[in-house]
Amino acid sequence: MTSMAPFDVNVAREMIRATEHPDSAGDHLKKASVFMLLRSPETDPTILAILKANNKGYPWANQVALPGGHQDPEDSTSLSTAYRELEEETGIVASQVDCFGSLGHFQTINSTEIEAFFGLWDGDEKEVVYDASEIARIVMIPLAAVVKTHRAKAYSGRVPGWDELLYPVEDVAVWGATARILHYFTELLLV
Repeated sequence: MTSMAPFDVNVAREMIRATEHPDSAGDHLKKASVFMLLRSPETDPTILAILKANNKGYPWANQVALPGGHQDPEDSTSLSTAYRELEEETGIVASQVDCFGSLGHFQTINSTEIEAFFGLWDGDEKEVVYDASEIARIVMIPLAAVVKTHRAKAYSGRVPGWDELLYPVEDVAVWGATARILHYFTELLLV
């Protein structure tokens, strides 16, 4: 796709399923899973994200993230981790998600490997239920804004460093592993 309009759900589904995504770096890293959920793809595609609460000593305080978390021993797969964490953090259940598949594995600077899953969500941000002690608010990221920043900062065709890769949204900025996932997805869209 060379532009954002229109977002074709069937093309995106096939692209995600047919593409070879970043592979796991191995078992020596802590495992986590997240969901990148797209809402309203036909009219105004937005990505559901969360702003972590400003808790003293919490390493992810005030960071924009995709819903997800670390794998628990009772999780049978990375996908089951993503669904469990999604429900715990937002109240969104598996039946509300049309999962297209994995976008691959992304490493953080603290020795964690995140497997990112992509799916469509038919809900509304007002329906999201979260614990205010962990999550400050829901951030709906317009996909068009991500693409605009991607182009304006000339991110296409390269992987910017951690210190450069940044997607501003509202009064916050997406950086770190979440920005790396957005970058990867945007690169897929713009091929």
